[in-house]
Amino acid sequence: MQAGLIILCLGYVLSQFFRAFLAVLSSALQTDLGASPEDLAFASGLWFLTFAVMQLPVGWALDRIGPSRTAAALLLFGGGGGALVFALASQPVHISFAMVLIGVGCSPVLMASYYIFAREYPPRRFATLAALMLGVGSLGNLVASYPTALAVEVLGWRGTLFGLAGISTAVALGIAVTVKDPARVEASDGPKGSVLDILRMPVLWPIFIMMFVAYAPSAALRGLWIGPYMSDVFGLGSEAIGVASLVMGGAMILGTFAYGPMDRLLGTRKGVVLGGNLLACAALGGLMLYIDGPVPLVVALMAAVGFFGAAFPVILAQGRAFVPPHLVGRGVTMLNFFGIGGVGIMQFASGRLHAETTGAELSLPYFVIFGFLLAFLAAGCAIYLLSRDSLD
Repeated sequence: MQAGLIILCLGYVLSQFFRAFLAVLSSALQTDLGASPEDLAFASGLWFLTFAVMQLPVGWALDRIGPSRTAAALLLFGGGGGALVFALASQPVHISFAMVLIGVGCSPVLMASYYIFAREYPPRRFATLAALMLGVGSLGNLVASYPTALAVEVLGWRGTLFGLAGISTAVALGIAVTVKDPARVEASDGPKGSVLDILRMPVLWPIFIMMFVAYAPSAALRGLWIGPYMSDVFGLGSEAIGVASLVMGGAMILGTFAYGPMDRLLGTRKGVVLGGNLLACAALGGLMLYIDGPVPLVVALMAAVGFFGAAFPVILAQGRAFVPPHLVGRGVTMLNFFGIGGVGIMQFASGRLHAETTGAELSLPYFVIFGFLLAFLAAGCAIYLLSRDSLD
């Protein structure tokens, strides 16, 4: 099982990479394919929405088929195949299609590991284990920054994507060989249950809302807007953008590790999540105030959004505590559905806002985007106040 979890972690490195690499490729794709920021926002949004929608069949498959075959088959078809389609793209629509396939491929990897954690380890360790997997896997976020910029310089963006297709295929085969499925659990009274049983639980809805809003600002900034923002407003090149992305990506990883044990140290999950996301709101407000720089301060504020926006594993642990054992797969994937779906919707919305506000004032579109993300997150925090805490 340990070897299988290591390979699943490598798969999650790929998942984190694919959700963030477009920010670094934006200049090359605009030059070679004429892909505008709006085109890339649309493609990125498709990745997140595809990933989110896939959580529904993935949850069923984890409970019924098991994590090994589910993760291996989808990563092989979607990750390997989607990266190959991306490498062969000749126009922006091909990028969108490739991102849909890649979203399918990445959709089961993290949830497969969380399913194993929920079934094979004590409940009180779930948040720490989830944060560990998320933090280590988030190295893909770092690889999707300056190292990717260097790879594109050496291999070109097509050569880089061909390499990623091969890596995705190898990891998928590794999952099939090494991951062992936990024993299946049925409900004690006979019914197998469904995702509707999850949605009928009122205790989960404020947590769903928090999942919907918490990851969206950091994912939108790191995965898409940090590149155009740094280029348009400050005139930075690809290498400097790669460094800024690296700093924010590193902050997101540190935030994940910092959040992991905080629920046990402070005796509350709700307090940890709420406090951290209010600080993320403050960082977004700072970006609005200092929209035109200086650059080091702007990068530091983006890093703060990434650090404090890394509460995902604690929110997941809070919700998972209310899910019965025979619905663990569907429970964690439904929580992930809201988390990733919120990012997809934000990518579409922010792309539209950018298109509608682009003009003589170069910083205006980004001021509007930051303000929109701030309002979105603050509204979610207000609803989250109604949630019930959990530590079991």
